[in-house]
Amino acid sequence: VQLSESGGGSVQAGGSLRLSCVASRYTYNTYYLGWFRQASGKDREWVAAFVNDGSTTYADSVEGRFTISRDNADNTLYLQMNWLKPEETALCYCAARLKYGGPPLAAGAYLYWGKGTQVTVSS
Repeated sequence: VQLSESGGGSVQAGGSLRLSCVASRYTYNTYYLGWFRQASGKDREWVAAFVNDGSTTYADSVEGRFTISRDNADNTLYLQMNWLKPEETALCYCAARLKYGGPPLAAGAYLYWGKGTQVTVSS
């Protein structure tokens, strides 16, 4: 599985960005995808993911502002981010885990990672 993110950029606080992640050598019924982010000097943080029944789950900090979605025909994962905050400046990654391969919130459950796309939010 190869993952490639895009869509990052610089926005002001309150702005929006839509991240994309194209997955190759991937089958949507074998792997589930999720989004993580890592701010400079901080640990990698889980943001959102698809869970085993195909539904979605979000970190409390982004619930109601972010939306994870996917296009199975194009093998593309999206993250719509609204009302962004300066403290959400981070390198954002998509990752793939095996279905039933572990908790969707745990970075260790994910086998494949993209290189990330930078999101910068200014105040």
